[in-house]
Amino acid sequence: MTRTTPDRPVSVEAVFPELAPYRGRTTRLHPRPGRPGMRDSHVGGPMLWPDGEPWPVCTEPHQRETEGYARDEILSARAAGTWPQSRPWPAAGTPGEDGPVPFVGLAQFFRRDVPGLAPGPDGADLVQLFRCPLTHGPYLERRYRLRWRRTRETERAERFLTTPPEVPLLRWEHELPEPCVLHPEEVDTYPWAEGDTLPAALIARIDAWEDAQESEQGPGAANYQSDLSIPPGWRVGGFPSWASTGPMAVDCASCATPMRLLLTAGGDEMDADSHSWVPLEDREPSLRGRASIRGRSGRSVAQPTRLRFGRDRDLHVFTCPADPGHPPRWVLA
Repeated sequence: MTRTTPDRPVSVEAVFPELAPYRGRTTRLHPRPGRPGMRDSHVGGPMLWPDGEPWPVCTEPHQRETEGYARDEILSARAAGTWPQSRPWPAAGTPGEDGPVPFVGLAQFFRRDVPGLAPGPDGADLVQLFRCPLTHGPYLERRYRLRWRRTRETERAERFLTTPPEVPLLRWEHELPEPCVLHPEEVDTYPWAEGDTLPAALIARIDAWEDAQESEQGPGAANYQSDLSIPPGWRVGGFPSWASTGPMAVDCASCATPMRLLLTAGGDEMDADSHSWVPLEDREPSLRGRASIRGRSGRSVAQPTRLRFGRDRDLHVFTCPADPGHPPRWVLA
């Protein structure tokens, strides 16, 4: 089934014609639980990974854990609509505690499926996203990794990995992604309005308009940041949202070039402030506005991937436009 973003509550360029030069495109991925294969773009499905090629591992020191959740028990609990039982962490010396820790495959995207996916180094057209399932240091930091591939070369492999290595327990239930198929859709997007993301005079006009809207229509009035600029959830390209951190410069550590947003991974596909972005197919057609999502806004729509990034933040993945082979940067915002 396709997913269709409703028309915006207000025509943003009719209210702010100055935004027209800043208009961009982003591909909403609309992940929904399903059974993707290794040759599909997906979140949480099997990776297209040649058998015999080393699986990525994290070799940095990890925060010691006391308890966790078994993968099979997480899946069983999800199917039953319950919460899995935690278990004591294995004794010291168990792989995944003191030794190299296998990364968890979070997602893979083919450019043939996802409009706007920027090319990788040497024309790579497949990007795979991984996360270490354990935390690092006193601030519980996370480690991510990108793997770029050229699809035609990769598919020449004789065999593919079917069971990647994994840690005995996962620290949190939300470390295990729910397998999701994608329903890519391109939509218009506009920059976050704060700091120096737009001219100061335009941001002032947007702020004044939002205040007037709320004064006239109440708390449910259309809001630029929530309703008109950047959609929630998983998406490729477009502009980063800066709700938690405020705007920041993201420059390449290798060459100082301003980096571009490759993709955004989000824990939630909707929340109280972004209900206007919920696709038409996920609404109750007999109802209007926020009420239309009540009957269909279960976890499969609101939190389809089951993943979390920080404290309910977006994970922005930036790459260098001058050389996609330069190290990416990861920003929680």
